[in-house]
Amino acid sequence: MPVSVVRFNLVDPVADALGERYRAAVEMAAYADEHGVSTVQTEEHHGAANNWLPSPFAFAGAVFGATRRIAVTVSAVIGPLHDPLRLAEDIAVLDLLSGGRLVTVVGIGYRPEEYAAFGVEWTRRGRLQDELLDTLLKAWTGEAFDYRGRTVRVTPRPGTRPHPLLLVGGSSRAAARRAARFGLPFFLSAHLPGLESYYHDRLAEYGTEGWTMMPGAETPLLHLSEDPDRTWAEHGEHFLHEARTYASWQSEDIRSAVRSAATTVGELRAEGVYRVLTPDACVAFAEGGATLVLHPLVGGMPVDEGWRSLRLFAERVLPAVKE
Repeated sequence: MPVSVVRFNLVDPVADALGERYRAAVEMAAYADEHGVSTVQTEEHHGAANNWLPSPFAFAGAVFGATRRIAVTVSAVIGPLHDPLRLAEDIAVLDLLSGGRLVTVVGIGYRPEEYAAFGVEWTRRGRLQDELLDTLLKAWTGEAFDYRGRTVRVTPRPGTRPHPLLLVGGSSRAAARRAARFGLPFFLSAHLPGLESYYHDRLAEYGTEGWTMMPGAETPLLHLSEDPDRTWAEHGEHFLHEARTYASWQSEDIRSAVRSAATTVGELRAEGVYRVLTPDACVAFAEGGATLVLHPLVGGMPVDEGWRSLRLFAERVLPAVKE
């Protein structure tokens, strides 16, 4: 059975009912858990005009409280913006609460304005990321260690051994080297086989062990509908809003599986980064072994439309794929 993911970033440019949207996302996560979805995926951005989720671990905690089996992947947390000791504590608590269902991908981000908002120097992001990863791994041993010239100990220790699942995310050689140096798995943000090979070469160079998670050549964001033409006509602007926002943040050297160059709804539909599929078409797509990433509340999508998409996915697609 393919991996199934429900993505939530809680984008809403209108923001007239954000509380309803947040609560609906948690209810959707519980429904997804009941129907065998593998993972809830969420992420972190700050100061976005469209209210992009800034606090993924708080959201993860709400999801864990409403579910019993589903994993939550934070992909990605912007490492240098966080206090390393506090992040170690937060992840440890969520690991204990969830029974080990939290997956954390740590990236360095790509928006200087986020660093400015937190008073963090953009030029120090690599060094800060190294310190963060080193601190997390030491903190989760439960033993005392030296931190910025003082001896500290982080409690409680996570339940997962040797530590909660932690990956280094990115699309650059620097990220691959960092992951290999720390002996951590590498989460590639796009289908980059050459970079995957580079990471494995660095593992051999450093004498460490690790593995990769990499999107397939096609990993579109999905929405389910009995009538895709209607959905594009009525809700295409929600897909386009998110696509244009995301594209506007990224420089040419940033690679992402969901980066779009479209400027109109028609271009976006033709491009295929966002796809509206019927249940039968989604089942056919899954037969190729593709990861299924459903994005029910994309770009401020009305909550009732998001529920229609999720129910079609859970009740029409997943049972057929399991067969």
